[in-house]
Amino acid sequence: MSSKDKLYETWAPMTTPHPGQLLREMLEQRGWTQDELAVIVGSTRQTIQSIVVGKSNVSADMAVALAAAFGNLPEEWMRWDSQYRLSVTERDTSGVTVLAKCYNVAPIKDMVKRGWIPSTDDATEMEESLKKFFASDSLDKVTLHLAPRRTAIVPELSVSERAWCFRAKQLAASQIVEPFSEKAIKSAKAKLRKLAAYSKEARRVPKILAECGIRFVIVEPLPGVKIDGAAFWLEDGPVIAMSLRHDRIDGFWFTLMHEIAHIENGDAAIDPDLIEATKGIAVRLVDNAAERLADQQAADSLVSTTELRSFIQRVGPFYPTARIVQFANRMKIHPGIIVGQLHHRQELPYAQQREFLVKIRDVVSSTALTDGWNQMIAPNLL
Repeated sequence: MSSKDKLYETWAPMTTPHPGQLLREMLEQRGWTQDELAVIVGSTRQTIQSIVVGKSNVSADMAVALAAAFGNLPEEWMRWDSQYRLSVTERDTSGVTVLAKCYNVAPIKDMVKRGWIPSTDDATEMEESLKKFFASDSLDKVTLHLAPRRTAIVPELSVSERAWCFRAKQLAASQIVEPFSEKAIKSAKAKLRKLAAYSKEARRVPKILAECGIRFVIVEPLPGVKIDGAAFWLEDGPVIAMSLRHDRIDGFWFTLMHEIAHIENGDAAIDPDLIEATKGIAVRLVDNAAERLADQQAADSLVSTTELRSFIQRVGPFYPTARIVQFANRMKIHPGIIVGQLHHRQELPYAQQREFLVKIRDVVSSTALTDGWNQMIAPNLL
């Protein structure tokens, strides 16, 4: 082992000294003065002295020069300098760790903007507000419980989608409805089906659902949320939550009937991409037997598959406006729902007859418990 290697070994950073200490020992070993080293590395004596006495750090340029002078690597000088600076840096990083965890489990900026949690830079306050929002004693175990002892159909959720679901649960838990009755669902569906003939009648949906014990809430989606609807269960009954992210009559009624089907079937589900922005009912991310069954039940509850096929065979492929209206009147349903089904089946080009796809969000949100679109709800509902 060379004398230089022994020096490195002796200097092993038990106390993480300033690299100037090592430089001073290496100068003594070589028998060089600080003036001589300054000439060798092309610097000034003041610069070398400042490093030796621990007043200055080792720059990248100086690390390269010192390594060339003493025959080691620039990376060693930089590492020694970094180790020293870290050892003398005093900062409490516990708050950083907590805030990082908060931002990892929730879309903080969007939740603050919507008023779901208060705005704060204090790590403890942020953590406590999220614990309360997620109804959890730890952010390490934020779990979305949808259906105790029931079939749960849950896709992989982003942090924004999970936050949306928790907000829907908060709103639902604040509602008072009649005791849930499975027998009453059939009667409620019949009443709802009659409403589907007129866009303005959708305002009666929350009341009809409440009468059979189903809570109904609307939550505007956060950025990036692609959930159209969800059906889940609280301890005392079911909930239907909708985002109305696509403001169209066909999407509203299909999603509503789809979620009711989940409740009838004893399922709990989060349904992304039930409705595509321009193409009507979409191919969804979750595709299993329970979802296919809910799809079919929803479609049949609005327009009989047999009747729709017969209409397609008789009228297709051109579908004049008058024939669509005539068929809708016979089915006692809004023509926009017929058009939506034709779009989905690719019987009708997506750009045609879109005037029937009337907006419905304002109608429904006027009577439903709604969070979003400038309707502010108190954040502390639990």
